[in-house]
Amino acid sequence: MLPPDGPKPEALYGLPSSVQFCTRCVISNQRPGSVVEFRNDPAARKPSILFDEQGVCSACRYADIKAAEIDWEQREHELRRLCDRFRSRTGAYDCIVPGSGGKDSAFTAHILKYKYDMNPLTVTWAPHIYTDIGWRNFHSWIDAGFDNVLVTPNGRLHRLLTRLAFLNLCHPFQPFIIGQKMVGPRFSALYDVPLVFYGENQAEYGNNIEDNFRPTMDPAFFTAEPNVDSLRLGGVGARDLIRDHGIRPADLNPYLPVAPDRIRRTGTEVHYLGYYLRWDPQECYYYAIENTGFQPNTERTTGSYSKYSSIDDVLDHLHYYTTFIKFGIGRATYDAAQEVRNGKITREEAVALVHRYDGEFPSKWIDQILEYMDLDITTFERVIDEARSPHLWKRTENGWQLRHRVA
Repeated sequence: MLPPDGPKPEALYGLPSSVQFCTRCVISNQRPGSVVEFRNDPAARKPSILFDEQGVCSACRYADIKAAEIDWEQREHELRRLCDRFRSRTGAYDCIVPGSGGKDSAFTAHILKYKYDMNPLTVTWAPHIYTDIGWRNFHSWIDAGFDNVLVTPNGRLHRLLTRLAFLNLCHPFQPFIIGQKMVGPRFSALYDVPLVFYGENQAEYGNNIEDNFRPTMDPAFFTAEPNVDSLRLGGVGARDLIRDHGIRPADLNPYLPVAPDRIRRTGTEVHYLGYYLRWDPQECYYYAIENTGFQPNTERTTGSYSKYSSIDDVLDHLHYYTTFIKFGIGRATYDAAQEVRNGKITREEAVALVHRYDGEFPSKWIDQILEYMDLDITTFERVIDEARSPHLWKRTENGWQLRHRVA
């Protein structure tokens, strides 16, 4: 360990050098801010989670606002007016709902169709490797009464991008996140359906509270001139992908932002249903079980205690393992923090769950993951260890240990 008067260990990824945990939930100030993934622009990253003078994070403060200050009856009236404005009178699709058939997208599509009389087209950006339960839930979603377009990206390219994203960024989900963000607005433009609904605004879980008071997604997240020269995927410029890996420019189309003129022509508006209806992930789970046949997994999610979140993609397990490595925040922290805010568990219970499960290695899935990314375990371990920020991690005779744990 460093002597008390020695230099502070370096903080990578633009993270705060001093670690602070919320006094209300279990999230830390190391939670990364949102980022426009397709741009190589530091200005596109928003600040990480904010803490007030009482040590309470912005996500917990917004939970207070949701509970006591928002008029949810008025918000639902706004939703009904929005649906009235866009509802088709001819039987055509009148909104796009992106999702996988997990609890959140199942709730969103079902309640829009069967309570608010909309006719949604569901669109899915395919997982890297479907889990058995994820595939069954996807089909249960469709069987509950929805048309669906399953967008499966070029397998050779997507595997390559995932591999590069892991090697260069320790962020194997980056290409998936880009496709997932783009698929709703893209199909809005392709099918001339201007209204798109995602579930909750990720600002609920941190960043500036004011972001939650806008019902629509910032267009910067999905629209820009589709310029291959400015596109970076997996930490590599698109021109390098074309030159070094034999990728055709046309293969990159699904990862490009949607052109502003197409968005204007369609009049695309991307709304968060969580702005209009009080969003609670566990209540979405109960609703999806009852109305779409959604099933939880038979075992808990690796790195957490829950059985119903992030269960459709094998690489989800790697994604949350890498967030633990880079930011000291794993799946259990994310799950427990939001359940404290929603009154499902106490902070004391959350701390115990984080200590028990956070950062669990995805040993059950590692062979499939390595095969998918065409990596050996030695390379994998090297990337993981190089991604550990010195201000979060120390090496001891018993291996790597976090310098700071929630208490």
